[in-house]
Amino acid sequence: MKEIFRNPWWVVFGAVIGLLVGNGPVMQFTFGVFLKPISQDMGWDRGTISLALNAGLVLTGLATPIAGRLMDRYGIRTIALPAITIFALATASVSLVSSSAAFFVALYSIMGLAAAGQTPMPYSKAIATWFDKKRGLALGIAISGVGLGTALVPKFAMSLIQSYGWREAYIGLGLLTFILAFPAVLFFIRDRKVETGAEGKAKLIVQKGLTTGEALRTTDFWLLATSFFFVALAANGAIAHVVPMLTDRGVAPGVAISALSVAGMALIGGRLISGYLLDRIFAPYVAAAFFLAPLAGLLVLMQAHDASLGAVGTVLIGIGLGAEVDLIAFLLTRYLGNRSFGEIYGYLFLVFMLGSGLGPMIMGVSFDHFGGYSEIMMALSVGLVVSVIIMLRMKPYRFPPEESQPCKGAEKATLGQPAE
Repeated sequence: MKEIFRNPWWVVFGAVIGLLVGNGPVMQFTFGVFLKPISQDMGWDRGTISLALNAGLVLTGLATPIAGRLMDRYGIRTIALPAITIFALATASVSLVSSSAAFFVALYSIMGLAAAGQTPMPYSKAIATWFDKKRGLALGIAISGVGLGTALVPKFAMSLIQSYGWREAYIGLGLLTFILAFPAVLFFIRDRKVETGAEGKAKLIVQKGLTTGEALRTTDFWLLATSFFFVALAANGAIAHVVPMLTDRGVAPGVAISALSVAGMALIGGRLISGYLLDRIFAPYVAAAFFLAPLAGLLVLMQAHDASLGAVGTVLIGIGLGAEVDLIAFLLTRYLGNRSFGEIYGYLFLVFMLGSGLGPMIMGVSFDHFGGYSEIMMALSVGLVVSVIIMLRMKPYRFPPEESQPCKGAEKATLGQPAE
């Protein structure tokens, strides 16, 4: 069927809309909003409730390489549209949770499996095929949808909780996800194809790069995986507990939610700035700078006992939050290529999700054990330092942009423009 929206920037537009209700804003960043209401209603401790998010995020990570491989073979829409439908239904189904904590964990697990098709992976994959020299900017704009979702979706969830209850809020999140994400993928997200053969049949373009097996045997893959794991562990662990952390210290719930929303706006600004810089400065240097922001945020939050200081710490985490998403995609294409983008991204995203799931859980367990978060946040800060060091030691790109010119900080990092 003939495409209505041919300009590749429509792909970016669709990604913004889809990621507004991606797995992060819907499943992960609303978690802190639901934590206390569920705990008070069901009588479960925070460690038990956090286990559900951990299970969901880990299963998302495990399923993403499979979803990525299928998208590499069959195309993005074929896999993403059914996954979005199931993810939305699974989210709404959390409203059916009984008094059993195991049932709650099971529902989050189902949500997590379905979320593999509603991660940034399919959106990043589409953008990576359509853009080369402006790839950083395109990814930065697209991932700003995560920031927009982080700013708006938790407030939407809180409004539903206050008006109707936490069960009805999950139904609302499921409906919102389907209404926004399904049309976004259906109309705007597409693979890049060429007309081939006598009949002019469209086939997916074969991209340059390593196979999955080749990529997994490179040092670059494991350096990226290690760095992203520690950043996800720290940033997502802290952001999942920032609302209860601040309210424990006397900050009003509405003010704490506002701090989270401001963090989402900071994420948007951070993604746009990083996207602009990725096309102009050696990407690992950009990554190192953005990894320092959540490090500073953790140190501030450890001292925060009022709304203003808590907001500063949350914003600093927000600046680095989501950095892994566009940086995973950008660095993957420059060091490992586009040939097996979906599957390789899936493995890196698996590592990212392991960190994202483990972070909130160990934050919850630490609170239950120590009665606070300071000890675990200090340990997470050390991990961020390791991530910064790794980025500063990365080598020049293996797959630089076409018609590349030397850029600041590396031999082969350059400007960019759309593929068409």
